[in-house]
Amino acid sequence: MHNSGDVVLAKIQYTDTNEIKIRPCVVLFEDCSNIVVAGITSNTKMKGIPLTVKDGAIKDSVIKTNYIFTISDIMIEKFLFKLSKEKKLELYNNLLQQLVNLTN
Repeated sequence: MHNSGDVVLAKIQYTDTNEIKIRPCVVLFEDCSNIVVAGITSNTKMKGIPLTVKDGAIKDSVIKTNYIFTISDIMIEKFLFKLSKEKKLELYNNLLQQLVNLTN
């Protein structure tokens, strides 16, 4: 079982190709063996939640809150680290604000 805020390496299939790559992502929640995650990129110019070496990342990165997808447990290769309570709160507040903006 994977918990909210776990940063993992997972097999990800991109929407524009059949290619599968192993990429970092953060677990948002798990339900009935479906794991909803947000992608992480090392391109710090991208929009999202900053994730630093101090937070546990291998290098400064960004949690891409506009890149959310569902994977299965067998797609997770490795646990990396857990987000701090503060970073999780920042992430979920950002996601909530994006959802609220959809209703405006």
